[in-house]
Amino acid sequence: MVMLRSLLLIAGLFVWLVSFLPLRLLARELERFEPKDVFELEWASDPRFTPDGGRVIYMRNSMDVMTDRRRSSVWTVDLDGSRHRPLLSGEARYSSPRLSSDGRRLLYVSDAEGSPQLYVMWMDTRQTARLTQLPRAPSNPAWSADGKWIAFTRFVPRKRQPMVQLPSPPEGAQWAPRPREIRSVRYRRDGQGLLEEGNVQLFLLDDDGGTPRQLTRGEYDSGPPVWLPESTGILISSNRSPGWEYEPRESEIHEVSLTGEIRTLTGRKGPDTDPALSPDGKTIAYTGYDDRGLSYANRVLYVMDRNGENTRPLTQGLDRSVSSPQWHPDGEGIYVLYGDEGSTRVARVGLDGEINPVVTDAGGLSLGRPYGAGAYRAGRNGVVYTSTSTRSPPDVGFAPATGEARRLTRLNEDVLTHKALGPVEPITYASPVDGRPIDGWIIKPPDFDPSRKYPLILEIHGGPYAYYGPYFSVELQLMASAGYVVLYTNPRGSTGYGAEFANLIHQNYPSQDYDDLIAGVDYVRGRGYVDPDNLFVTGGSGGGVLTAWIVGKTDRFRAAVASKPVINWISMGGTSDIYVAFSKYWMPGPVWEDYETYWKYSPLSLVGNVTTPTMLLTGESDLRTPISETEQYYQALKLRQVDTAMVRIPEAAHGIAQRPSHLVAKVSYILAWFEKYRVDAREDRGGNRP
Repeated sequence: MVMLRSLLLIAGLFVWLVSFLPLRLLARELERFEPKDVFELEWASDPRFTPDGGRVIYMRNSMDVMTDRRRSSVWTVDLDGSRHRPLLSGEARYSSPRLSSDGRRLLYVSDAEGSPQLYVMWMDTRQTARLTQLPRAPSNPAWSADGKWIAFTRFVPRKRQPMVQLPSPPEGAQWAPRPREIRSVRYRRDGQGLLEEGNVQLFLLDDDGGTPRQLTRGEYDSGPPVWLPESTGILISSNRSPGWEYEPRESEIHEVSLTGEIRTLTGRKGPDTDPALSPDGKTIAYTGYDDRGLSYANRVLYVMDRNGENTRPLTQGLDRSVSSPQWHPDGEGIYVLYGDEGSTRVARVGLDGEINPVVTDAGGLSLGRPYGAGAYRAGRNGVVYTSTSTRSPPDVGFAPATGEARRLTRLNEDVLTHKALGPVEPITYASPVDGRPIDGWIIKPPDFDPSRKYPLILEIHGGPYAYYGPYFSVELQLMASAGYVVLYTNPRGSTGYGAEFANLIHQNYPSQDYDDLIAGVDYVRGRGYVDPDNLFVTGGSGGGVLTAWIVGKTDRFRAAVASKPVINWISMGGTSDIYVAFSKYWMPGPVWEDYETYWKYSPLSLVGNVTTPTMLLTGESDLRTPISETEQYYQALKLRQVDTAMVRIPEAAHGIAQRPSHLVAKVSYILAWFEKYRVDAREDRGGNRP
């Protein structure tokens, strides 16, 4: 006993001494977070309660180092975190796991036998069966309440009579590919390329499989199906108005019978989406807004009677955009998801409009950068959701009806517990334009010492109608691990701060958001640990626009990397896949009506001022901000003899970091460019200047 007490005393003394050691000394015992670690990360998505409310089924996502692709499997876990087990895993890819209302069958999409098809697994025996043999991948599968039907959506091609009849080549001849005849308004999409003519339609399938029956037709797209409680019909959101292709924000709620008859329930100018039926089937909740032509508008939660009458808003006083409405099983409230000053929240909205947040740490589904996307499901026992922090990608979180929220999984303890991550500190500073508070976050190097001087990277979010928050970020953590202080902020135009704040850049972008960003740099410089001779700037998409704008306005940054930027709004408006929405909302009109405005906000108009070495980094298959934008800026900088480099990512669309190796390549090129111009970088990579 004496020896045991002595050992315990020594152990306690050791813990006491360690608690007084500087964090930077402890960090040195840990490994740095490195690019290769990206392939080891995992994250949760699409969590859902089992019908009895006692367990959670979710998607467990990871990176496959051999195929350089993201993989997904289906797992289940109890509400106390126990019995954490796989349901579907292996070489195949899985998505959209949906339990029948009795919990006996699991419906899902998989490519286990080649092309994506619908499958069902019996939960008691784990036997599986393929239900479909479809020519195109199914999506959004949903069980009827009685379990007899499955609704889903699928693309259906449309054939047009060609304008000319070309002769066929003789057998064995090798002719050039035939011309592609395009007549649609929407003819290509980022990540997909040139689109085949056709539309997404709603289908009905017997629960035993067989031949699906098409319920919707025409040149309109159908949204995800929501079953009526009595299994006699389906709710969808769809724009079925004449000229719908020219109204990218327009949609209505429709009820579709099992015979294909359609009844439209809403009818205002603006989007009506996300229908959700109350447990008694008498009331429909949905989100939408009146389209007044602004670049940004808050989505409001509405309720209406089942027949479309007695519509009333519930969150018009929130001044936040809500999404994903879900009824509480008691029918007395509706849960919604929304961004609020950098955090992603889940709140319960009473039918009287009272709003009570229940979750404040949702989000983090964007692994590369700290965006606020999240997912959740409400049930009798509370809310299950993607729970994240600055120190790990999202896990499965559970917020019980009573008690504190907790995490049910720890997917990255094996990877990150022995890694020295950069600490994340929130900041708020005043805009020099109008004094508005601007939120931001600082990530410091893992071995940060406030007595030293560090280089700083300003990293700018895209959108521009989006927001950053306190979430784990692969790219920004790798920057901090390389010895940089990283600053990211939510300048004007960011969402989660009200409609007025977002619309400060309505047809005025970029503009004073530049001032908000530069003020953030000055604020951090004022803390004394940033080397003013080693300032760098980067951003992607909307952040790429602002990066190019910044180097045209100031020479204070030693180097810049503009990722997938827009350089010339004139050319972007005629080449992007969102050209209809762009000319309708972001600009006063088409370019031939207001050429001067397009040029006024184009970073290319400032290229004559640029002296900052600037790298351009874009996917070669990007259709959102086409690589022709990058090429224009690269050539302009070359003509001005400003040092530049163009990094083209093969086969990458606008989501440039979708493949793990591309994510690693992106941040590696950014850091290499900054290291090239970092003062005394070769002599002192820790941040000190001799």
